[in-house]
Amino acid sequence: MTDAYRQLLDSTIHHLESLKARGSSFVGVEADTFASLSGPLAAAVPAVPSVKPAVVSLGARPEFTKPRLVAAPAVTPMASPAVSAAASILGVVPESLDEAMAQLREKASGCVRCPNLAAARKSVVFGVGDIRARLMFIGEAPGADEDAQAEPFVGPAGQLLTKIIAAMGLSRQTVYIANLLKCRPDTPGETGGNRKPTLDEMKTCSPYVLAQIELIKPKVIVALGGTAVEGLLGNFTGIMKLRGSWQTFRGIPVMPTHHPDFLLQALSEKRKVWEDMLKVLERLSLPVTEKQRGFFLPKE
Repeated sequence: MTDAYRQLLDSTIHHLESLKARGSSFVGVEADTFASLSGPLAAAVPAVPSVKPAVVSLGARPEFTKPRLVAAPAVTPMASPAVSAAASILGVVPESLDEAMAQLREKASGCVRCPNLAAARKSVVFGVGDIRARLMFIGEAPGADEDAQAEPFVGPAGQLLTKIIAAMGLSRQTVYIANLLKCRPDTPGETGGNRKPTLDEMKTCSPYVLAQIELIKPKVIVALGGTAVEGLLGNFTGIMKLRGSWQTFRGIPVMPTHHPDFLLQALSEKRKVWEDMLKVLERLSLPVTEKQRGFFLPKE
């Protein structure tokens, strides 16, 4: 082993150990890099490669061995990052959950990653509820009412969501509610109305909701509407087909269901959404009464 290669090896090990000490579990490395490691050593030390989202474990290492290559996930708007989402925003994540979430909120409040959204917004709509909640609801983006009040789901659709949560025996204070986007999608040239966020906007804003999920560690996520499912899971099958069928996001069960705004226009779908919520209650091992099971069923 040449001195130059040994120096590079020692520096790499030191860097990986430093990342692990700061709480990182994975780093991104190009697949080509692994191929070069398994081949003969080059005469000169190669340049440091650019990082892509292949995943390498930073587990215990008695001696330096070739890292295990894990297949990269399919490309989705929120594909697993190489490092912690919270760490990518906050740097070193505070030990206190309250402090970490407060810092994350502060970072989001000053975000200008989407200049058009930052210029048009009245407020950043971060999230609301219990940061230690077992259940998390995720929608697509704030609307005009949410932008004005700086709180997710407060308009007519939000009021219906609040009633659904109450019917589950819970409250807005005991769950956590957030959106993929923290800013209302702008509507240039229009005085009102809302628009669907683009995939680029969701991808740009994704570190914030990913960090929220990472910090809260919910036992179940409810994805509200097709856009939320697309942005969170990268699944474009359509909400009509996915609704009511369990999905998984980074090991967390996800229940796709209709957005409350859709229910305001299609009252006949309320029972279907309620069936989804019964599944959520059962998944959380929460009691379900006979009265709850009978909600929205035809009366005899």
